[in-house]
Amino acid sequence: MNTALLSALHEIEAEKGIPFETVKRVLEESLLAAYREREGAVEDAEVVLDRETGDLRVMKDGEDVTPEDFDFTRIAASLMRQNFMQRLNEVHNQQLVKEYGERIGDVVTGIVQQAHRRMTIIDLGRVEALLPAGEQVPGERYENGQRLKVYLLDIKEAGRGPSIIVSRRHEGLLRGLFELEVPEIYDGLVEIKAVAREAGLRSKVAVWSNEPGIDPVGACVGPRGSRVRAVVSELRNEKIDIIQWDPDPARFIAKALSPARVREVYLDEEERQAEVIVPDDQLSLAIGREGQNARLAVKLTDWKIDIKPESQAVEYEEEDEWEPDEGSSMHRCRAVLSNGKRCANMALPGSLFCGIPSHQAQAKEFEGLTEGSREEEVADE
Repeated sequence: MNTALLSALHEIEAEKGIPFETVKRVLEESLLAAYREREGAVEDAEVVLDRETGDLRVMKDGEDVTPEDFDFTRIAASLMRQNFMQRLNEVHNQQLVKEYGERIGDVVTGIVQQAHRRMTIIDLGRVEALLPAGEQVPGERYENGQRLKVYLLDIKEAGRGPSIIVSRRHEGLLRGLFELEVPEIYDGLVEIKAVAREAGLRSKVAVWSNEPGIDPVGACVGPRGSRVRAVVSELRNEKIDIIQWDPDPARFIAKALSPARVREVYLDEEERQAEVIVPDDQLSLAIGREGQNARLAVKLTDWKIDIKPESQAVEYEEEDEWEPDEGSSMHRCRAVLSNGKRCANMALPGSLFCGIPSHQAQAKEFEGLTEGSREEEVADE
């Protein structure tokens, strides 16, 4: 019984995290290559390791054809020091590439091994990952032994093995943290529709509920703010605005500019541009410090946004000049704004008003008045 060989293989299994069958197969392939180099080697033979006894044999169609002068023990010991370990490392690297390649986009927890300004090494358990300076959050400091959640960004095959790149500033980290903290997101009841992030400073997250009766914003905030507080803590007190996504672009844009209050939103759908009118006292809040709130709203909605105070809003031309050409199926919205001007948006198909909620409310009032006048006409007749 060759217990020493079995012990060595089991040590490799534990140290490298490679299944014993894989270690066994690599050894058999390496010994078979050595056997085929000798004179008189039997064609189509294979080397078999008995995993119970550790004995090695050359087999052909179930028959033992091991040469008497073929010293497996000496050859195996020599291979252990040479190409066997090289081949085993190649197999190990292939497994890591496959395993972590399938997990690109996941959030994982690692331990900081070496913290440097240009490159920080994170131990993920079976492999070490690199956190480059470009993927670190400005102002964050990492200490050796610190547990850290990171986003698996990429994996590259290099000469010395695979190189796994992780990130702390990618938007996917924010998404992943909410998935970990909010069961409704993990179960698919609540969906993250869009994320805009300026790492280390502020983020905006747009969420939507796929189930009636579930408040997506409340689910993400959690009881007494516990869920969002856990995400904020992991991101070192990065400010997070959670808003409800809306299929109506005008309403979504208005919500994206929160905490500022929005008066009106005019849309140019062909150019994906929006002109937003806000009360004068809300202008600085809508734009944000150094334009941050407006930038995040643009990223979140994927619309170009021009913010103007109510007092300086563009005064639209007279109604006749703004109407579409004769024969056109489109009509200008009949809603009247708070400044007395008429809405510049086009009305929805089959309606005299556009899709802005307040204008739809005017539509209901208009329809009510129309119905009332018709009833009076019928009564007079």
